[in-house]
Amino acid sequence: MRRVLFVVAAAAFVGLTTVPGDAHHAFSAEFDANRPIHLEGVVTRMEWINPHAWVHLDVTNEDGSVTSWMVEGGTPNTLLRRGFTRDSLLPGTEIIVDGYQAKDGSNKGNGRDLTFRDGRKLFMGSSGTGAPRDGRDPTEPE
Repeated sequence: MRRVLFVVAAAAFVGLTTVPGDAHHAFSAEFDANRPIHLEGVVTRMEWINPHAWVHLDVTNEDGSVTSWMVEGGTPNTLLRRGFTRDSLLPGTEIIVDGYQAKDGSNKGNGRDLTFRDGRKLFMGSSGTGAPRDGRDPTEPE
């Protein structure tokens, strides 16, 4: 009985004194709220992976060269609840993405809004991670 009590007490102690690990990164750890991006391009690939989905697109520059970007969105589950489906962003789909560039200056960003050529919009931001609150997130508290 003493042994069982000791094991239970030890487990309770460990459970109460450890800090939960959070593998999720904060927006500000990787992206810069002072570096907004506006990308107009063509989807090359959509990755439905956790913890964040990624949209890959090719952007044609003014000189005709092409720059490949990867843009982070919310979790696949969150995007599905906001209206994305696996068929929403097939390769070849023309889109406009507004968001924020990576701090390291790479062609990587955190997407806020995605607009299709026909004007439909989808919010793709990952709220609650430090991304700027600008009122465009329908789930953001007022």
